[in-house]
Amino acid sequence: MSAPPVLTGLLGGSFNPAHGGHRRITQFAAEALGLDETWWLVSPGNPLKPEEGMAPLSARLLSARKQARRARIVPTGIEQQLGTRYAVDTLEKLVQRYPKRRFVWLMGADNLAQLHRWKDWRRLARTMPIAVIARPGYDNVAMASPAMAWLRRYRVPAASIRKRGQWSAPALVLLRFDPDHRSATAIRRAHAGWAEEYLDQRSDLKHRTLPPVRDSLTFRRIRSGEEA
Repeated sequence: MSAPPVLTGLLGGSFNPAHGGHRRITQFAAEALGLDETWWLVSPGNPLKPEEGMAPLSARLLSARKQARRARIVPTGIEQQLGTRYAVDTLEKLVQRYPKRRFVWLMGADNLAQLHRWKDWRRLARTMPIAVIARPGYDNVAMASPAMAWLRRYRVPAASIRKRGQWSAPALVLLRFDPDHRSATAIRRAHAGWAEEYLDQRSDLKHRTLPPVRDSLTFRRIRSGEEA
């Protein structure tokens, strides 16, 4: 008898920086959906976000590792290695690369509100189930969005994911929980030097060098030339 697939959540984002709000929504979604673990896909660059103010990938990964401690969360910069820029391409490659896992795409209501702007978003929805997590200030816009108008017919309860039965995509799960108002934007405004601090903590003071950051999922080195 073959082992059941590992139910894995995927939460993508800039994580610029990662913070306790990311951890909290991840653990909430994991409990609601019965996930075995969640991968944080720390993006080398978000096509919908400006590059200005974006910390190096290595610093963002280090912040994600700190927030993921003692939790079933694996921060990864695998998109850099896959050579993908858009979510739909990343998800399709992950499904091909890890056939013994069953993936669920996790996103906040703010991303649902703009999902119709994403490349091939309907193809993305057909790749794996989507779980949308409420986010303060975005729920009404998300529910009225073009993507929601299309996805609404595919809405399923969280129990359909927890039961680990055969399910097909598109499938949409809406998750609600107490709002978390923490944001990466507020952290950057209050602490502009956060990225340098993470990198400095790893520096070799004697030789004034930075040891390479290796990916927690693939164990491959994060390429410095593509960090920004």
